[in-house]
Amino acid sequence: MKKIPINLPLIGKEEQQIVLNVLKSGVLTNKSGQGPMVHKFENNFSNYIGCRYAIATNSGTSALHAALLALDLKPRDEVIVPSFTFVATATIILHVHAKVVFADIEPETFTLDPIKINKVISKNTKVIIPVHLFGHPADMKPLIEIAEDKNIFLLEDACQAHGSEYRGKKSGNLSDAACFSFYPSKNMTTGEGGIITTNNEEFADKIRMIINHGENKAYNTIRLGHNFRMPEISAAIGIEQLKKLPEFINKRAKNASYFNLKLNNINELRLPIEKKWAKHSWYMYTLTIKDKNIDRNLIVKSLNDSGIGAGVYYQIPLHLMPFFQKMKIKNDDLSITEQISKKVFSIPVHPALSNEDLDFINEKLQTIIKKQNE
Repeated sequence: MKKIPINLPLIGKEEQQIVLNVLKSGVLTNKSGQGPMVHKFENNFSNYIGCRYAIATNSGTSALHAALLALDLKPRDEVIVPSFTFVATATIILHVHAKVVFADIEPETFTLDPIKINKVISKNTKVIIPVHLFGHPADMKPLIEIAEDKNIFLLEDACQAHGSEYRGKKSGNLSDAACFSFYPSKNMTTGEGGIITTNNEEFADKIRMIINHGENKAYNTIRLGHNFRMPEISAAIGIEQLKKLPEFINKRAKNASYFNLKLNNINELRLPIEKKWAKHSWYMYTLTIKDKNIDRNLIVKSLNDSGIGAGVYYQIPLHLMPFFQKMKIKNDDLSITEQISKKVFSIPVHPALSNEDLDFINEKLQTIIKKQNE
């Protein structure tokens, strides 16, 4: 039986050759965190995003961690995040000994609802982290207004949003800073890796120290840091992947358009939305169950049994996970988050899909829904 994964990295001869070149050079990393490949990748990525600085890290999680460390938060300081996201968005707050505050999401884009944020802001709120979930950017204009009015740092979690845009501007250049992940499932990959983008020179300088043991020069640590450096091989892969990113996103968008057309006749499903002010980068094609008589988990199981890598992201919101249940987390009503987590599922939309794959996924999903209605 043919297997169609939910996501698949596309690694070509270009990536293979540049990795071989790095191996032959013998320069696999750099003590300062800026070997020749890392330096080139950072420059290329900042140019792509349209920002002044990009600092590469060894994962998206370490990018988020370093960004919060650079803000020198205190134990009483609060960071507002959605509960409907990957766990790292919230756990990194605890790693810097600040307080997690959950806010609810908008039901169409699954991103932070600015109205709900206003209900949980306090005098201790220091950071808001909107997540551009599944490749659709959060509505940043009202978030920027809130942040500027209350002097709150706005940090985009763009780990799933490479190439997405908000009002004609790329995600990652919409706020004080942003973090990306290059995990193999993402729109582009470095194997493992991440990057922080910003236009703030002082912030960028802090990040460079933090990712390299807090050093401002060799063997001179002036603040708490980690080894969050990106290796040269990872950066080399990223150089070639970034060249292909526009093509990858175009193919994802074409695949999404195919599903929008073919699945539009299924009244039991709500198709993913792309707001007029947004360019979706289609990290995931996420459908929402509208009919309470339709079993979401049975759909996913049936698709999986057919070899289609459908999945549920995120079945358990963070505030309902055992780890967070043990803590006294401040939050307002999270009813939209809880409703959405029970209704959504994702199907493959990645650029490796063939026309035959697309037809197969469509036919299987149509058949499964029809059977549940019988």
